[in-house]
Amino acid sequence: MDHNNTLGWFEGPQHVFPLHIFFEDTDFSGLVYHANYLRYFERGRSSFLNLIGIRHSDLWDNQKLAFTIRKFEIEYKAPARIDDQLIIRTVYDQITGARLLISQSCYRDCELIASAKCEAACISQNGKPVRVPQEIRKAIDQKIKP
Repeated sequence: MDHNNTLGWFEGPQHVFPLHIFFEDTDFSGLVYHANYLRYFERGRSSFLNLIGIRHSDLWDNQKLAFTIRKFEIEYKAPARIDDQLIIRTVYDQITGARLLISQSCYRDCELIASAKCEAACISQNGKPVRVPQEIRKAIDQKIKP
């Protein structure tokens, strides 16, 4: 089985991650619970990195580094419901020092459901910010800059 199929694909610099909404994703009203979008966006960001060869576990085990979320902003546009087929789109916009600036959006067909801006930071084992390693910068830049 090709596990990359579960990680989505790229359309130019944009990562596309398909997502099916299950009953467990919804609240008592039958709509997707608002906090679940954080998880969906996390899956999109992590799948982007995995597809370009960057794995969180390897980064931690080999370099004692991790990514943490410094700031996250979501704007909800429309509700998603059980059995919806959604697409999470992720673009790594910029890397500066220890920071990664990321734009994300969630679509049902052509309808924008939610959009987000994320600021992640690269940190050491003791939680201190450190510059994003050059090999990670290069791998992301090769994907986002044609």
